[in-house]
Amino acid sequence: MARLPINPTRMELLRLKKRLVVALRGHKLLKDKLDGLMKEFLEISKKYKISRIKVDEQLPKILKLFVIADITSSRRITENALESTKQELELKINRNRIMGVMVPRLEFSFGEIKDMYSLIHTSPELDRAIASLKDFLPEILEMVELEETIRLMAGEIEKTRRRVNALEYTVIPRMQETVKYITNKLDEMERSNTARLMKIKSLRLARES
Repeated sequence: MARLPINPTRMELLRLKKRLVVALRGHKLLKDKLDGLMKEFLEISKKYKISRIKVDEQLPKILKLFVIADITSSRRITENALESTKQELELKINRNRIMGVMVPRLEFSFGEIKDMYSLIHTSPELDRAIASLKDFLPEILEMVELEETIRLMAGEIEKTRRRVNALEYTVIPRMQETVKYITNKLDEMERSNTARLMKIKSLRLARES
C-alpha cells in the first residue's frame, strides 16, 4: 500500500491522525447510510414486484376489452365514444426524501368529462374497458413511481458503496500506513539523537577525566 506524500514530522503526524479520525468516522456514517439504503431498497423492491405483477396481469385484460369492443362495434362508433369521454389528466410530481434521496411522489386528478357517448350503439365491453382503465390508472402510476424510486435509490447505493470502498480499501489504509511509517521514522530519529547525545556525553566525560 503506497504511503501519502507527507514529511515525517511530528506536526504532520498529528495532522494525519486527526484526518484519520475524521475518515474513520465518515466511513462509519457512510456504512450506516449504505445499510439504511439497502434496507429501504429491498422494501420498495418488494412493493414494486407486487405492483408490477398486478399491472402485468390486469392491463392485458383491460386492453382485451378494447379489442372486443372494437370488434363488436364499428371503428367509427368506438372512436367517437373514446373521443367524447376524453378528460384532462393533471399530474403533479412531488418529491419525498428517503435516506437523503429525493424520490418522486405522483398525484393526479381528472378534469370534467365534456360529453358522453350513447350507450345504445356501443358494446358493454367498451363501457367496462373505459371504466376499468380509469380505475386502474392509479395502479399504473404507482408502478411508475416505484420503478423510478428504485432507479434513483440504486444509483445512490452504487455511489455510496464506491465511497465506502474507497475509504475502506484505499484512503484509510494509506493513512494508517503513513502514520505507521512516520511513527517509525520519528522513533528511529529519536534513537539516533539519543545515541548521538550519549556519544557526545561519553566523549566529554573522557576529556574531563
